[in-house]
Amino acid sequence: MRFFVTGTDTGVGKSEVSASLLRAMVARGETPFAWKPCETGGDADSMKLWHAAGAWQKKEDVCTFRFKQPLAPAIAAQLEKKKVDVEKLKKVFKKFGPGPGVVEGAGGLHVPLTPKHDVIDLIAALKLPVVLVGRAGLGTINHTTLSVNALRERKIPIAAIVLSQAERIDDASVRHNAPQLRRRFPKTPVLGPVPFRTRPSEREAFFDSLIETFLGSEFGYGQPTSAK
Repeated sequence: MRFFVTGTDTGVGKSEVSASLLRAMVARGETPFAWKPCETGGDADSMKLWHAAGAWQKKEDVCTFRFKQPLAPAIAAQLEKKKVDVEKLKKVFKKFGPGPGVVEGAGGLHVPLTPKHDVIDLIAALKLPVVLVGRAGLGTINHTTLSVNALRERKIPIAAIVLSQAERIDDASVRHNAPQLRRRFPKTPVLGPVPFRTRPSEREAFFDSLIETFLGSEFGYGQPTSAK
């Protein structure tokens, strides 16, 4: 089982969802690969994935293109007089083989990887089902709908939508997001919202519980083979 985790925006919780998916696979005795094709502004996301997957990979294999500035990959690469090679990304992905794993994108679907390729182009090329992460709050119905429609236009399957409250805000729309999205997309599981918590361990526990239930109910994963 493999997924491409993308978002409706940046900073919505993609890495947290990706890590939870990986931990759930590991808990069931699998050895999933973790891959962040492009990362900008440091290595925090890829190292989180590396650890969640069981830390069995070489660290340098978890991220293929890394750039210093926290910008869209195409822009960050340009500033360093470098470029993202999409063909190389396709070849790297093939080396992971058919086993389980999680690929985490950069930002949203139309974040540019190169002057000619956006994240959605890479998703289409890899032919992976998408887990779409959205920010719980005002505006997410619009942003999520636009993202879902973009994926559907490319005939990319959507495994689930996950809503995450990434900031401590008093937003009355949060409780309405999931019901409205379930009404719009009745065939797509809408998970969450995961509430904001100041302690990372508490948020992690919320994500893990949500993802475990989702994998078990939608994909027949059953119970973990090891205790949490």
